[in-house]
Amino acid sequence: MIYNRSDSTARLSGESENSAESASKRLMQEMSFRRMAQSGSQGGATMELVTGGAGFIGSHLVDALVAQGKSVRVLDNFSSGREEFLAHHNGRSEVEIVKADLLDFDSLKAAMEGIDTVHHLAANPDIRLGTEVTDTDLRQGTVATYNVLEAMRHAGVERISFSSSSAIYGEASVMPTPETYGPVKPISLYGASKLASEALITAWCGTFGAKAWIHRFANIVGPRGTHGVIFDFIHKLKRDPSRLEVLGNGLQEKSYMSAEDCVRAMVHLVDQVDENINLYNLGTGDTCSVRRIAEIVVEESGFDNVSIEYTGGDRGWAGDVPKTSLEVGYLFSTGFVPNMQSEDAIRHTARALIQEIGL
Repeated sequence: MIYNRSDSTARLSGESENSAESASKRLMQEMSFRRMAQSGSQGGATMELVTGGAGFIGSHLVDALVAQGKSVRVLDNFSSGREEFLAHHNGRSEVEIVKADLLDFDSLKAAMEGIDTVHHLAANPDIRLGTEVTDTDLRQGTVATYNVLEAMRHAGVERISFSSSSAIYGEASVMPTPETYGPVKPISLYGASKLASEALITAWCGTFGAKAWIHRFANIVGPRGTHGVIFDFIHKLKRDPSRLEVLGNGLQEKSYMSAEDCVRAMVHLVDQVDENINLYNLGTGDTCSVRRIAEIVVEESGFDNVSIEYTGGDRGWAGDVPKTSLEVGYLFSTGFVPNMQSEDAIRHTARALIQEIGL
């Protein structure tokens, strides 16, 4: 069932609590994240909240949490998320879907009721959009993250798992790039927003005693994808099966990880590591070029005599990082092993999206 919590005035900061509450209680909530007695809808059991849970990666995370036996509340404004990504959970009591925006603070506070852990994935899903609407990542990323943290503080929720990005590293001079690399200099508004969100989260941990898992994603690919290079290539071939235009020179090279491996790593880290702040690169340890991705998509399309044409230049768009490679030894040291390497994940994704999009 989808519950709508909309039509409230969107806010950029939290409200003060009801004036009838005692001053001492308000002070306690201002000074710490002390856990409040919470009860869920079923026998006092707590739930896990997934913001952006109807999106590409978020819906895979919902699947993984439900498979673990968890009860999940999804909060999504469905601007890019899709109901069909969660349709297989229809009728299941373990999954509650709330349609609301993270800028609607009242709805966000209400969604925190009975929550034990917040998995914060909601954000602008397309790094290129920031070049067109420059406040997108500020509002949907940084401000939304502040609202999530403030709603957690009001509700006494102490645990947050956050989807960050390799985009925070910018054009790193060290590759593979470790978590300790710095100073980090993102070159996209998306990367800047993710870095600002990380800083807000670590500040919240230091100030209020919260606990955080920060996941710096490689390029995540898989079924249900709604953007990205593979998605774009398939749509271009659908329009014209005789040629495939590739932005840049095709030599751009990045780390790729399947959505299934990504959410499995997220759940694994939350379960297995327990520092106050837990920061990990999520990837496979290898890379793949855009040229090779184009070849794989053409191979999987079944089209013959496709001309692959390059627009030139070392990057696809303003803010694109020509090469990224993540050091993932820290992740692997926890016992996590990916099921697919970059090229396998790309081919698996191409096959899935060709079926979903239709060629």
